[in-house]
Amino acid sequence: MTVSSDVILDRMMTLHPKVIDLTLARVDRLLAALGHPEQRLPPVIHIAGTNGKGSTQAMIRAGLEAAGDRVHAYTSPHLARFHERIRLAGDLISEPMLTALLDECVTANGPDEITFFEITTCAAFLGFARVPADWTLLEVGLGGRLDATNVVDKPRLTIITPVSIDHQQYLGETLPEIAGEKAGIIKRGVPVVVGPQDPAGLAVIEARAARLGAPVLAFGQQWSVQEDRGRLVYQDENGLLDLPLPNLPGPHQIQNAGAAIAALRALGRDEAACEAAVTRAVWPARMQRLRQGPLVDSAPKVELWLDGGHNPAGGEAVAATLARMPRRETHLICGMLNTKDVTGYMTPLAPQVTRLHAVSIPGEKNTLPAEVTCDAARAAGIDAVSAPSVAMALATIAAKSPEARVLICGSLYLAGSVLRENG
Repeated sequence: MTVSSDVILDRMMTLHPKVIDLTLARVDRLLAALGHPEQRLPPVIHIAGTNGKGSTQAMIRAGLEAAGDRVHAYTSPHLARFHERIRLAGDLISEPMLTALLDECVTANGPDEITFFEITTCAAFLGFARVPADWTLLEVGLGGRLDATNVVDKPRLTIITPVSIDHQQYLGETLPEIAGEKAGIIKRGVPVVVGPQDPAGLAVIEARAARLGAPVLAFGQQWSVQEDRGRLVYQDENGLLDLPLPNLPGPHQIQNAGAAIAALRALGRDEAACEAAVTRAVWPARMQRLRQGPLVDSAPKVELWLDGGHNPAGGEAVAATLARMPRRETHLICGMLNTKDVTGYMTPLAPQVTRLHAVSIPGEKNTLPAEVTCDAARAAGIDAVSAPSVAMALATIAAKSPEARVLICGSLYLAGSVLRENG
């Protein structure tokens, strides 16, 4: 009987160190045992940052694929199934391929300690090295300098999306410290596209780039992007592009689109690729409108949305998106992890929200209890109640306000749970 990838993934968790220490030693050891697949990847575009990594990657992939290129892509975390993390030449990895790669990595690693993310990253590299493609898009998991993806000596391009406060227990307490960790992906002589940054963070990024002789393509300096009369206007030293607004909703996607276009232009791509980047990108759970499935059917007149943002910058992005929508009674169904700045996430949302319905994240040991989330919402100035589940919260809202706007939000883990249940 063939062992499923889920069984192997569960087995990998038993290898996990008791304490997570950011280091590349375990990854280097396993990659050596596998014959160094990271040295045989198609040209790599490496993306770090606090917010916008996934959206930016999705746009770059859409632009490259529109030109006929085959693109590997690595992202994390997954939402519904692990397979979402690995795209081989454009397609989600198959179950047989994933199972074989995971099994090979487990065998090569033996009994040695290694984190789940580290060993699965090695599996992705193994797949990328064996399947022909034109590009490899790598999204950093945590930080940058000591992230498992940061083992490629000479990527074609690096990208740093906006940096903000998150994961302080691993990356540092201050914005310059966190920016320094993100800037660890910059390589000698390799151009780096830099999205909008706090000045203190930008100074750190620019200093590292200068030390390594890495050309900087920074927002507000080498390129700019803005919305103008319902269009996206991008400009750099090569000229101006007048493009449709991104199909991914929210004003923050303008900036993500700018970074993606800057990357595509640095790779020599034309206007058609840039237009495809903003019109064809797909990225679930980032202000995603849910239009079908059991949840939608249970409240057919509700305007139902899903977003996985979970830090203060994510809260600001969601609030800005809601502010631009037609006015409508708006409810949040919110579940968060106990490692996040809950009040920081909720505070920007307060002016846009009628009521928050707090839930615990199903099956997640680090969930913040619904009652605690409820208390945090009240502290942020939001009327709040707790609910036993997303479905029951939605039913309560629909019974009283059948045409309300409802946003399920607060965590990618909650978003993943919703996508699994809603189909």
